[in-house]
Amino acid sequence: MAEPRILAIDLGTSGPKVAIASDSGEILDLEIGSTELILLPGGGAEQDPTDWWRAITQASQKLMAKNPQLRERIECVAVTSQWSGTVAVDREGQPLHNAIIWMDTRGAEHIAKLMDGLIKFQGYDVVKLAQWLLFTAGMPGLSGKDTLAHILFIKNAMPDIYARTYKFLEPKDYLNLKLTGKFATAQDAVALYWLTDNRDAHRVYYHPWLVSTAGIAQEKLPELYLSTDVLGNILPQAAEELGIPTTAKVVLGTPDFQSAALGSGAVADYAAHLYIGTSSWLTCHVPFKKTDPEHNMATIPAAIPGRYLIGNEHETAGYCLTYLRDKIFYAKDILTPNGAPPDAYDQFNQIAAEAPPGCEKLLFTPWLIGERTPVEDHTIRGSFFNLSLRHGRAHLIRSVFEGVAFNSRWLLEAVESFIGRKIRSIHFIGGGARSELWCQIHADILNCEVRQVKDPVEANVRGVALLAAVSMRWLRFEDIPSRVAIARVWQPNPANRKIYDLLYTEFKNVYYAHKEIHQRLNSE
Repeated sequence: MAEPRILAIDLGTSGPKVAIASDSGEILDLEIGSTELILLPGGGAEQDPTDWWRAITQASQKLMAKNPQLRERIECVAVTSQWSGTVAVDREGQPLHNAIIWMDTRGAEHIAKLMDGLIKFQGYDVVKLAQWLLFTAGMPGLSGKDTLAHILFIKNAMPDIYARTYKFLEPKDYLNLKLTGKFATAQDAVALYWLTDNRDAHRVYYHPWLVSTAGIAQEKLPELYLSTDVLGNILPQAAEELGIPTTAKVVLGTPDFQSAALGSGAVADYAAHLYIGTSSWLTCHVPFKKTDPEHNMATIPAAIPGRYLIGNEHETAGYCLTYLRDKIFYAKDILTPNGAPPDAYDQFNQIAAEAPPGCEKLLFTPWLIGERTPVEDHTIRGSFFNLSLRHGRAHLIRSVFEGVAFNSRWLLEAVESFIGRKIRSIHFIGGGARSELWCQIHADILNCEVRQVKDPVEANVRGVALLAAVSMRWLRFEDIPSRVAIARVWQPNPANRKIYDLLYTEFKNVYYAHKEIHQRLNSE
């Protein structure tokens, strides 16, 4: 009997990856699409959900055309996607507005009003904060980037859209609606609505007090399932547009944060992974519920039912290199009319290697659109600090690599404090993990072993394929580590310890010394 295959879909901000995977989660072939990002005044960030579907179906059709021998063996479809996005749909499942995505901050004022009170701690009414922490282990972020903030923005700024909305869906769940016609979400994807009782990871449900206090109509929220549940059969039209059999099942899937954990292979409790893509995070599964308001971290339901992940994020990580490429070195202007060459990132790695570790004490702070953890501060901004005439192009580029790694170390310290133990080894995934230079820089700055996962850019799509394999009972979660290959293991270089310890101390000092200046400059 022919082995079954999985169609795994990973919808990122820049576009989807669509892959055919084996029943053990191995990626056999993959196509990449692109989608448009719409940035608006006042902190708006949107995408067109129909553009998502177009890019996914086009990529899937190309994939099937290349692999006709695998097409008929596809038995299930699984989706992972960017998280903390909101699609308002009507009863027919049609989007009523562009999707409001994770970068959008327009809901901040509405979260501030919701969490206001007489006695406040770090911007939160202490009574409301206590209740949110009790039920969810976290609280709606004051940055306005969570799903709840998006819904409140729609309710207040677009009341006609709110009134016509049948359900508010995460991007993954909108795609599942396209696949099955069902308005559904799961215990992990729903966390950033901040409306569920997560005290028992085996029993997550909408809590009446949270829903009532937020002022959201509960009938506008999707039905709750487990991420491992099979949602149903694929719709014939969706199967035709994807080019796959109409007999395929659709599993609930999981957001990118949770799928990355699976795709990294670090699924045991306290086994850590670092992701560097557009944004970044450093996390691990834990067997307990906990909150750290000071560092804006909390446990959230994992894709693995009954388990938690530590929720945290750096807003800009790999995007700092994109900024360096597109805004500084290769901006489309009279000097570089054709923009960046295809190998720009490879060039960055080669040039950065020419500068010494520590960049002769040049620091880069990677807070280009503020930060979430270990400090939630939407007003802080990036900088090249301590720049002098002796610094050249190689120093500037390497300092960006190092600045992101210093930020990773700041987060690592917060995570170690959260779990009460040292992390000695980290699985490294995402586009950043393709850079051998960045692997070594992270090993040196974090002072721990860095395990570079093979094909690190495929971590999310591999993770949701592994989840699908578990859902279809082809694998167990405990089998996952053996299914994820490690390309190379990087050890810290003791010779760089002194300079990196010095610069890390000053990296944090730069934040605290400039915090009030940034607030004055960027509060409006």
